[in-house]
Amino acid sequence: MKFARTTLTILALSALCLNTAFASAGSDAVDTSLTYNSGILVLAFAGFLALVVVVQTIPAIISLYDMIKKTAETSKQRQAVRANTRD
Repeated sequence: MKFARTTLTILALSALCLNTAFASAGSDAVDTSLTYNSGILVLAFAGFLALVVVVQTIPAIISLYDMIKKTAETSKQRQAVRANTRD
């Protein structure tokens, strides 16, 4: 049963992908080699934007790590207090 389900899923996904490929193969097809004619400045600007995004994620990851670490420490302290109060 699992093999049949997997096979049907693969066939359905393949049919969906082929549908869009055949739909774009008409006379109105877009030639991407003619569409992309931007210069080096556009690529440099996109690279700069990607660099800004990456640089901004570094402090976010550090602060997230600190928050998780602080939460784990307080959780351990609370568990130790609970264990001491039971004794």
